[in-house]
Amino acid sequence: MANKDFKRIDILTGLEDCHSRLFVDSGTARIVDLSSVRLLRCGVDTVRQLYRGLIRPEIMALFEKPGAMVEFAGEFWHSGRVGRDSGYQYKLQNADLGFILLIKNFNAKLENIGPHLKIEVSPHAIDALSPERLQERMDYYAAAVMTHRERNQCAVHLALDLQGWKPPADLVARLHCRARTHRDISGINEIHWATKSSVYGRGETSMFGSASGVQLCIYNKTEQARATDKLDFWESVWRGRDSFDATDPDNYDPEADVWRVELRYHHSVIQQFASGSIDAKSGKAIETDSFAAFAGHLDGLWRYGLGQFKLLARPGYFEPIWTLMRDDIRVDVPVDSLVDETEYKRYYKTSRGFSGKNVELFLGNFVSLLARERVGAKQAFDRLREWECWPVIRDHYASKDMSERDLYKHIKNLLQERHVRWGRAV
Repeated sequence: MANKDFKRIDILTGLEDCHSRLFVDSGTARIVDLSSVRLLRCGVDTVRQLYRGLIRPEIMALFEKPGAMVEFAGEFWHSGRVGRDSGYQYKLQNADLGFILLIKNFNAKLENIGPHLKIEVSPHAIDALSPERLQERMDYYAAAVMTHRERNQCAVHLALDLQGWKPPADLVARLHCRARTHRDISGINEIHWATKSSVYGRGETSMFGSASGVQLCIYNKTEQARATDKLDFWESVWRGRDSFDATDPDNYDPEADVWRVELRYHHSVIQQFASGSIDAKSGKAIETDSFAAFAGHLDGLWRYGLGQFKLLARPGYFEPIWTLMRDDIRVDVPVDSLVDETEYKRYYKTSRGFSGKNVELFLGNFVSLLARERVGAKQAFDRLREWECWPVIRDHYASKDMSERDLYKHIKNLLQERHVRWGRAV
């Protein structure tokens, strides 16, 4: 059964008003007044554009002296190596421009065409350029890195900043989702953010879901921005935006903490939307492969995320703040929204047929080998998630309504069965 919203009631007339901040639960008579909540800005916090191609031979010379300043595409960049966890071997970074280029995929040979480039864009560059201009800049850098260049999908993070609200103490208990993992950080002294390590005493972060799928993060943005020395930038953004509150356009309060609700979409999920979402006019899949082409669908992505992760007031009813964020928010990008012209759906290409059968045959053989080597379920699952074919495996079982947690339990049960039936003979 679908979850329902509280009724939004005009405080003067008592009539329903879809724009009111007064919410009433008709079942319990609970009243929630969100008039003090200040919705500052909802925008794109991160863009990652991926490319396939053949790396130009002269590019590798830029990394002969790690840590050196090098000239590339008419600008100076800091060159260096990156950790294997990134999936790439080298990087070119220019924090002033707001771009990081991750080059040479660990799992593809240098001399072959492959997924050798990922461009990460910082918030200030996203804020300064339209999606079209930003795409042109990324494509320009990609052409300078490789030949036979083709776009290989994008990843995006959408972030809503607000004041006058903070996560409830029982957030974990009341936030329902199909997410496989949850991580809660509170009262600690160090958090490793995507950009750098940050140390502060009152860090509070809650993360739901997997970084390889859709992830929801709720955290104190004021604390994080202060810890990374970015508070001046973010205050200029919050002050410079017309808020969602028409009667109070300059509603940023520098004395109050800003909380961020962030939805992070992996590029494999964006590809699922590109393949499965239908243009209402043409009846065809939208089939986007770039950030610029997908920018008109960000409102749809925001609404989808708040439907996947549900903060409930009681069983069957959304918490009013969730209704407010879902219905009153528009992602701040200078393009026309296509949310009302598109039917959004994720397409799982391995849901049926030969490839799905291969996945299940592989998993059975994989578990048998694990049992023989006496490898535990947790270690096995962690290694499986690191494998390049993990998205195919995950998507196959997701199409069968199995979450990552369900798959882990499945592997654990299979291992236990083999140990019990075969013992040391395996």
